[in-house]
Amino acid sequence: MKKNALASILILLCTYFSLAQVTSTSIESIKLAEKRNIKLYVPEDYSPEKTYPLVVVLDADYLFDITVGNVKFYTHKDKMPQCIIVGIDQGQSRYEDCYYNPDSGFPDKKGNAFFEFIGMELIPMVAKNYNLANFKAIIGHGITANFTNYFLFKKSPLFNAYIELSPSFAPLMESKVPKRLSELEQMVFYYLATANEDETENQQRIEVFHNQTKGYNNDQLHFYYNNFQNADHYSVASFGIPIAFDQFFKVYKPISVKEYKQEILTYNGPIIEYLTEKYATIETLFGFKKQVSLNDMMAIYAGAKKKEDLESIKELSKIAKSEYPNTMLGFFWEAEYLEQLGEPKKALRTYEKAFGMSEIDFATKDLALERMESLKADFGW
Repeated sequence: MKKNALASILILLCTYFSLAQVTSTSIESIKLAEKRNIKLYVPEDYSPEKTYPLVVVLDADYLFDITVGNVKFYTHKDKMPQCIIVGIDQGQSRYEDCYYNPDSGFPDKKGNAFFEFIGMELIPMVAKNYNLANFKAIIGHGITANFTNYFLFKKSPLFNAYIELSPSFAPLMESKVPKRLSELEQMVFYYLATANEDETENQQRIEVFHNQTKGYNNDQLHFYYNNFQNADHYSVASFGIPIAFDQFFKVYKPISVKEYKQEILTYNGPIIEYLTEKYATIETLFGFKKQVSLNDMMAIYAGAKKKEDLESIKELSKIAKSEYPNTMLGFFWEAEYLEQLGEPKKALRTYEKAFGMSEIDFATKDLALERMESLKADFGW
């Protein structure tokens, strides 16, 4: 009961915070030979100089607001990048949109047209008006969740990430999709969710899907699964969407205390490599360069000091000069490196450079002055 109550509150909050940011419109579809209603969310501070991952939401009449609310929350906490979200209302057409051939299990009739509408009309329309990153995600529930899987069977899948909320699989899809996931040559994130009070057939077939996927091995696949307790076919959406985003954008999130202890302190090699690899992965996955966060730099600095990794402090100073050029940080770390290296005169001059710049975090003028006075005292200057 408590979980369901929390889910209801979350949905209400997501709806409240997202309404003011949403544009509702309709587009004329040649593929569908009709107008379709869509919803569009664009970050308030959208800039054409940046690129934005795209999230496509099926069943937007009830999944769109909760998706926007979660994206706004996670971006506010810097746990995922800002995104553009487009939702397709399907309240009157979802069964026709998702129609499949009962023998093959693949789209047929209007299902084919709807598939082409998304890939050939909707996404190009958004891309024409907004600067999209390479990373694209799609969300579906029930029969629309099943429908999202069809994009996996393209030679180069259109989407990088799939959020499957209690999918109602077409014939044999619980076997076909795991096999296809095992064959993919590009990185794909796949989240699958059911619940102990889910529709019985869905729950059983999802379990088959889960077990088959575990039997395959593909380094390009990042697969996540939840079977929620005290949830049903509909509340699985309110539980699953935030968990999926949390998993998909794990590399984007600031370094946590747990990550520091388990990954950084045990890293084999100069730990600056952990930082550069993290941000290279972000750029590769999401198609844009993220500013190196102060939190992450401080984690690497702490690890470098603990492991007496002087070269990482040296490289960290270069990154700090690039990312925070008007602050003391880069020269402060360079001075500390030189001091530890046994170059007191160079260290003193570098602390003096740092002293003339803006304070940031622990790098203050008082601390720089203290370091300079200590060097002078040590060498009788």
